[in-house]
Amino acid sequence: MLERSDRGHVDVPRLKEGNVALQVFSSVTKSPKGQNVDGNDDDSDNITPLVIAQAQPPRTWFSMTERSLYHAEKLQTAADNSDGELMFVKTKGDLEQLIDERVAGNDVTGAMFSVEGLHNLEGDISNVDRLYDAGMRMAGFAHFFDNDVAGSMHGVERGTLTPFGEEVFHTLEDRGVIIDLTHSSHEAVATMLEMATNPVVLSHGGVQGTCDNNRNVTDDEIRGVAATGGVVGIGYFENAVCEMSVDAVVDAIDHVVAIGGIETAALGSDYDGNVTVGWDTSKIASITQVLMDRGYSEEDIAAIMGGNTLRVMQQVLPA
Repeated sequence: MLERSDRGHVDVPRLKEGNVALQVFSSVTKSPKGQNVDGNDDDSDNITPLVIAQAQPPRTWFSMTERSLYHAEKLQTAADNSDGELMFVKTKGDLEQLIDERVAGNDVTGAMFSVEGLHNLEGDISNVDRLYDAGMRMAGFAHFFDNDVAGSMHGVERGTLTPFGEEVFHTLEDRGVIIDLTHSSHEAVATMLEMATNPVVLSHGGVQGTCDNNRNVTDDEIRGVAATGGVVGIGYFENAVCEMSVDAVVDAIDHVVAIGGIETAALGSDYDGNVTVGWDTSKIASITQVLMDRGYSEEDIAAIMGGNTLRVMQQVLPA
């Protein structure tokens, strides 16, 4: 991560070139064969052969919890070895320090650790604390298949939160972990919106108002997130916005603003996920330019490009 690469979307040199102040890094621990946005079961996993082939630590070979813990360790090691260029953000105090450093002109990027799918708890509530202690400060309940916490919008049953999922939800809110609704079934999203006492996020995806497919969220869900004070982050890939163009991304942002208000719109990339995008993080200013061309004020652009997300983090993260 600390060296510039000619593949993928994100590394520290390109984050600096894009003037990115903070990036969320998400841990993916299971991916079904034939992964698609319409329907997947949990009977297969592409990640297991990958971690073995990459000679990752044996503890990660057959444990999804250990995979996420290993990912957190890798992020921490990168921060430790970055000579101050990458800061692992875990608290409100860390955020304040990051802002102070950047205001002072220091070229530092914050890194926050998330998990994509709480199947990595392996049914054990005590693993919440293990992941929290490793730095997890955002959590998506489902990924591309139903699990023992929540149904996925890409699963088979697509149910709501399980009783275990409700316990996990309250535990995460109590710890100061940001709840990510992305990939969760519409039933699960509705349940979590009713339960939420903190702002929640839809971290990376699109809206059915501009790209109508099973990957994207409804206007009612945008309104629900807005009611919590949360944000909807727009991705840059075809399933999210129906074409790989900056204009399509801003079309989706326009729709979030129209439905949920300027304070609800945010960026969601899905960089280095299982997606193809038209630009890497060094070119993120291309979005700023189109927002300017469409008449957004500097204040509103600042909110969309990060201010809204920063506000959610400041409200939810632990002191």
